[in-house]
This record gives sequence, C-alpha cells and structure tokens, in this order.
Amino acid sequence: MASGIPGFTQSRIATNGIHLSVHQGGQGAPLILLHGYPQNHMCWHRVAPALAEHFHVIVPDLRGYGDSDAPPDDDDHTAYSKREMARDIVGLMDALGIDRAAILGHDRGARVTYRLALDHPNRVSRLGIIEIVPTGDFWAAWNADLAMKAYHWTFLAQPAPMPETLIGADPVYYVEHTLRSWTMKKSLDAFAAEALEAYRRQARDPARIHAMCADYRAGASIDRQLDEADRAAGRTLPCAMKFLWAETGFPARTGRPAALWADWAPELEGASCLSGHFAMEENPEAVLDCFLPWFRAG
Repeated sequence: MASGIPGFTQSRIATNGIHLSVHQGGQGAPLILLHGYPQNHMCWHRVAPALAEHFHVIVPDLRGYGDSDAPPDDDDHTAYSKREMARDIVGLMDALGIDRAAILGHDRGARVTYRLALDHPNRVSRLGIIEIVPTGDFWAAWNADLAMKAYHWTFLAQPAPMPETLIGADPVYYVEHTLRSWTMKKSLDAFAAEALEAYRRQARDPARIHAMCADYRAGASIDRQLDEADRAAGRTLPCAMKFLWAETGFPARTGRPAALWADWAPELEGASCLSGHFAMEENPEAVLDCFLPWFRAG
C-alpha cells in the first residue's frame, strides 16, 4: 500500500503482541526513524526520501499513534513505557530480519530510541536524538519557566479520564494549539496539509488520545524510574550518539542541553539548529545536514 511519505510503501507488521503500521523506502543499511507527540510517521515526510537515497529507511507509527494498534493502558503504565515501546521496535527488526540498525528519534520517539539502546545494546549501531534530554534529567531540570513551556508533561499524566475528557471536547483545537505553540514562528505554516490532516485525524480518535496520555503517564512514572536506576548504576549508551536541539525548543530551556547527555553518552556529538520543536518540518535541511553524513560515516 502507498505511504504518505513520497516513494515509501506501508504495511502492518506483527510485533510484541500488537501490529505496527510501518512505512519503508530505499535500500542499504537499515535506518529506523521514530516520531514523537502529537505526531506520527508523517513528521518525517520531508527528510525520509533523502535518507532513503542511502539507506533502507523504516518509519513505524509507535503504538497508540498513527495507524498502529492502540492497546489500553494498565495500572502501572507499563503498556506505554519506553521499555515496552522499545520491545515493539526490536520485534519489528526481528520480523524484518534486521540484526542491528541505526536509529533516529524525535521527541517521544527519541525516548524510545535511547531506551532501546540501553536495554538492547547489541541491536543499535548508531543513535540520533532530536529535541530531548533524558526523561529523568528533564524532570530534575524543571523550574517555573520550563513548567510553563512543558505543562503537557503534567497535564497529560493526570489520572484518566480527566485529560482525555478535556482534550476530547475539541481535539482538533488541542492538537493545532500544541503544534502551533511549539514552532519557532507560532504558526501552522510549517506543516504540509497532508501531514496536518494526519495529526488531526489521529487526535479525533479517543483511543489515540488515551494512548498519548498513557505515554506521558509512563513518562512521569516508570520511564523516570528506569532512567534514575540506570543513572545510579552508572549505565551509559553503548554506541556513538549525535544530538540535535532547536534553538527555541524544549532542551534549550534547560540551559545546558548537551551537558545533560554527557554522562549518558561517552561518544557524543552535539549541534543546534534554527527551529522550533518540530525541526524535521520547520528546518529539514538542518536535520539532513546534521544526520545524513553522520549516519553514512557510521
């Protein structure tokens, strides 16, 4: 089936007890792209075709997003923990016959990316991170300014069904407000019409609103606890990592985004770009300039 990403095809693949919607294009060494909130695979549509000229590019919708299955949350929020989402991606790799892959993640997908590298170190060759710092470190960095910018971290993590009910009253308004307010220009102009409609369609589905809230409930509980345990144990990422942050994005608000990764990533390169949070759509050239030669060199 044709994909919304030019030159890609879409299929559904069984993994870890669910089915993921997966978009693939290109040939060569495998490169997996993992999206964030409140988006889906379409956030990569401006960079994936260029990457596919050099790699076999694999773009799944994370569980609960896009056209992937959206299982219900559980009491301990393990269903949407980044550990469980990482198992989804490892199972996807197994289904595709891939032993090791380079992975590039943005936002929530970047949290899945580094958790996968920590839990399954033999499966990741190179690691790319866009627009996050580690979950535990982000919580620890909160102050009044950051809390106002990242209010959704606490709002979405509130017990069900409070945030689901409030978002569900006008889901298109909520997702458009989120997208607009996190761009550098505070505008929806950065988003292509087909991508914006994919994000709206996703937000209209109550099961996906629940999944997104569950994603953040995990971030406030089990994901933070896993990070804190790994930090206390002195665990580090097992491969080279490159980190790109936006000059007006969330990591920049911490005041020292690259430094927050230094203890986690012994082989770390960092760079910033002129963008808001959605760098792949706001400044795709900067994303490609940062990551394409770096992944090729690996």
